[in-house]
Amino acid sequence: MKSITFPVLEVKMVPTEKVQPNNWNPNSVAPPEFKLLQHSIEEDGFTQPVVCYYDAENDMYIIIDGFHRYRCAKEIFKIPMLPVVVIDRPLKDRIASTIRHNRARGVHGIEPMVNIVANLFQKGWTDAEVAQHLGMDADEVLRLKQSAALPELFKDKEFSPSWE
Repeated sequence: MKSITFPVLEVKMVPTEKVQPNNWNPNSVAPPEFKLLQHSIEEDGFTQPVVCYYDAENDMYIIIDGFHRYRCAKEIFKIPMLPVVVIDRPLKDRIASTIRHNRARGVHGIEPMVNIVANLFQKGWTDAEVAQHLGMDADEVLRLKQSAALPELFKDKEFSPSWE
């Protein structure tokens, strides 16, 4: 069994302007839920840090999870410092982490998920890896691949004639 780490024990406050969204998150929050998040922060404060990757080359924190908390902090409350935890993982693992965080509590748009799955296959992931790392079953992976309509996603698959 893999050992469990506790990045949550290493929360640090960073300038909000040094935090930026990633370019792969398919999650969206409807206005009523965003208002609820705003209300939650007003009532309870920040109870969860924003999960980030630190990009040392650009001295920026790239959001892995917590985009909507970040948006509340920046746009609504204009908070100058944001609580973050940093996880240092390769890009493919950061993408998978975003999806796991989101799927554990929310709903994803189909089209952005299709794009992410297609992107992971183009990066060499197998059906099993996508299913395991994104919390999907084989049928969901297949449906997303079919929706992508990219022939290369099926290049190694064997098909039988329809009359069999």
